[in-house]
Amino acid sequence: MQKYLYIALGGSLGSIARYWVGSTVSGRLGSKFPYGTFVINITACVIIGFALTFLGKRADLNPAWRFLIPVGFVGAYSTFSTFEWETLSSLRAGAFSLAALYALGSVFLGLVAAWGGAILAEVIL
Repeated sequence: MQKYLYIALGGSLGSIARYWVGSTVSGRLGSKFPYGTFVINITACVIIGFALTFLGKRADLNPAWRFLIPVGFVGAYSTFSTFEWETLSSLRAGAFSLAALYALGSVFLGLVAAWGGAILAEVIL
């Protein structure tokens, strides 16, 4: 039962962070390109890459951290379904270049970000 409380706590923090980051980034950069979702997805990749690498190498840490951060926080913070909807909306609007840039940029930079997070955790350890 305790793991569900950690997931719920992480999820509530992730949801709040998602709203704050998304609205802050979109407010500063505009909404023609889905900058808020893009930034959230890339930072989620860094966080999950770091967390899973760090937690995987630190067996002495409480296993609850695995439920709190990668499952709860990142699960609520990451916005894959929003990413897909925004890509579809761009395609429906005929903005094929924008949709391609967003989709390819998200996938490529997301992979780089997850790798960077994993490397950062390995350097710290």
